[in-house]
Amino acid sequence: MAYPSPENYPNRGWFQRTMALKYIRKKYRRKGNGVVYFGDDDNTYDLRLFNKYIRKVNKIGMWGVGHVGGSLVESPKVINQKVVGFNAEWKPNRYFAIDMAGFAVHLRVILNSDAVFSGSCPSGAGALESCLLEDLGLRREDVEPFGFEKKEEKEVLVWHTKTVVPDVWDLRRNFWKREKTPKTNGYFVEY
Repeated sequence: MAYPSPENYPNRGWFQRTMALKYIRKKYRRKGNGVVYFGDDDNTYDLRLFNKYIRKVNKIGMWGVGHVGGSLVESPKVINQKVVGFNAEWKPNRYFAIDMAGFAVHLRVILNSDAVFSGSCPSGAGALESCLLEDLGLRREDVEPFGFEKKEEKEVLVWHTKTVVPDVWDLRRNFWKREKTPKTNGYFVEY
């Protein structure tokens, strides 16, 4: 939504997403079926994300995202098809430590709430995902994890597109910046 951010909002799309939620509630209040996903212009999407994951969300769906917050892959931590935590480098103790590209919410959840992206967030600056999902009344038990059905390597279907080498690799010396190879959380990642 093309709205300038007020002074009390961070300039990271928070206000525009708030206006989008208000528009959805006004325009679709009599609808009951649909899914809300906050796409972004700096992401790259595999079409299977929309057909295999997003279309099938019943309440809230989550999946892995490539190149997020210092991680090769940020994703839910899933045991027996239940989310028990998150694989995240940036603020890993957030209740929902997931990037905006890593979840979609069913329209009913949005319509049954007045939650928006406010100018501040009790979880800390930049943790708007966790703030929104908690304000929507969602819990980890509500999450439908997508892409975790098989034990073999999982595929990343959405990436933060960057024109730089991820911060985990030192290109000049051709080795990992960390002592160990970065975690991929079971996802297949070419690097």
